[in-house]
Amino acid sequence: MSRIHVITGSSSGIGKATAELLQAKGHRVIGVDIRDAEIIADLGSPEGRVAAVARIVELAPEGIDGVLTSAGASDPNRPGFACATNFYGTTEIITGLHGHLRKPGARCVVVSSAGQLQSNADTADLERLLLEGAEGDAVALADTMHTANVYPATKHALAVWARRLAVQPEWGGAGALLNIVAPGMIDTPMTQASAKVPELAEKIRRTAPRVVPDMAQPEEVAELMDFLLNCRTGYIVGQTIFIDGGTEAILRPDL
Repeated sequence: MSRIHVITGSSSGIGKATAELLQAKGHRVIGVDIRDAEIIADLGSPEGRVAAVARIVELAPEGIDGVLTSAGASDPNRPGFACATNFYGTTEIITGLHGHLRKPGARCVVVSSAGQLQSNADTADLERLLLEGAEGDAVALADTMHTANVYPATKHALAVWARRLAVQPEWGGAGALLNIVAPGMIDTPMTQASAKVPELAEKIRRTAPRVVPDMAQPEEVAELMDFLLNCRTGYIVGQTIFIDGGTEAILRPDL
């Protein structure tokens, strides 16, 4: 049965690969991105997020079946923008569309990152501000930090936020399943850009070991997204699924 899905970050990487896979299977995809999408919106700004939600509702007045928030940023020159895009660019889209989800049966997937495993004392203050909803203070703090710390902070806070929300009565209890996917080294434009920043590249080399030698292609992650967005099982709730070539298992073998 054809379903209607919203995908942010639909013009590149995992978002694009997932959109193409879903469309090939007959589903309708409403893409949101800063360029080359059905809805053009800057999810790093409050105004852009509000406009995106309004336009989605306008394009699918009958409701939507799923949301994949794949939009993200890791610009070393704009850590505050990366902070706002990565965290609030997901949380405000997900919560803004909750009332428009066709329940039960709705499925939402938040894209975090295996980089969340690098959350530490240096990222704690930013994570606290993010989870408190203090966007202005969070962005201001992020602008004083290196992107190498901003990125894991936003991705870890995002996973925590999603797990807390997933088990609320109006979400999991209403048949709207929310889960998290944490990709590792995926061959995307953002990963390629990070590899060109010496400090980021060195941190990735040190902190993201994997048993699978090659980076995964976005199409491999899209297969997992397709399952989570369209699965019939109603018992997968608030799970963080790592798709990382073994990184999380290497770093946390006793979990």
